Amino acid sequence: MKATKKNNIWWMAAGAGVLLAARSIYRRLTAYNFSGKVVLITGGSRGLGLVMARQLAKEGARLVLCARDETELENARIELAGKGADVLVMKCDVTVEEQVNNMIANVQNEFGPIDVLINNAGVIHAGPVTEMTVQDFDEAIKIYYWAPVYTTLAVLPTMKLRKEGRILNISSIGGRISVPHLVPYSASKFALVGLSEGLRAELDKYNITVTTATPGLIRTGSPRHAIIKGQHKKEYALFKIMDSSPLTSMSAEGTAARILDALRYGDAEVTTTFPAILGEFIHGISPALMTSIFSLVNKLLPGEGGIGKNRAMGYESESELSMSELTERTEQAAIRNNEL
Repeated sequence: MKATKKNNIWWMAAGAGVLLAARSIYRRLTAYNFSGKVVLITGGSRGLGLVMARQLAKEGARLVLCARDETELENARIELAGKGADVLVMKCDVTVEEQVNNMIANVQNEFGPIDVLINNAGVIHAGPVTEMTVQDFDEAIKIYYWAPVYTTLAVLPTMKLRKEGRILNISSIGGRISVPHLVPYSASKFALVGLSEGLRAELDKYNITVTTATPGLIRTGSPRHAIIKGQHKKEYALFKIMDSSPLTSMSAEGTAARILDALRYGDAEVTTTFPAILGEFIHGISPALMTSIFSLVNKLLPGEGGIGKNRAMGYESESELSMSELTERTEQAAIRNNEL
């Protein structure tokens, strides 16, 4: 009897191994080839967008980067073109529909139809929700919801005609779990997740694959561009330390590689960093428990006061703590990724 049980276990393990191997082979055989494809990355001039552009350039993609800052765009173009990449940069505020439509039309005239759309542009508002204003919520929903709506609707006609396309929406673990002191950010990222999942279901019949990325903290060097409210120096120092720690964050390069692999293999979603995966798991079992945990966390965060509802950029909120050894990795990432 014991021998029979052992044999059954062995055969089950062997069967599982065969299935995993077959799945791996199938994924590799059906993987999307970025070589020669026109890839549009919004917010592609710095941070995660630029890191993804570097990795896609190595695979032979033809890159289109759009952002609002012409200097950042030119810096990114010079770097990528200097490494042999075929790259086009275009100034565009993706929260303005007319600018998006014009930008897409210009890309199609100069580069041809867009094969891959990566909605990456973003902004972060950090601070107590009682210090947030309607303007903060409005800005977040425009960049994380309306901007992807505008870009997606603009590229869909040609993707449908060609019966092929890939769309990657960069949301956040904050789009699965609402994080204290990031409420405008989280609420708008939730909207993006809903949009992305709905698009995947409906666009599959046109052979257009939509992938939703919900990464945890990423060491891109971007905290200096965050909008900070309340006790902004304390708020910023804590945010930057969490962003820099390898215990709570992942490198931009590692994150980009995992996200692009999910896009390559047509995965529905991808989550990065252990804290994010753990939080998602707990929230899936009990949203009430996750909320209770965050309620305790919130009591440890800086309270109201300071500059109140006024705004300070991250780089205006530096302190001795935020510039300490605890944030060295974020500082180095800022230099690498055109964040300065």
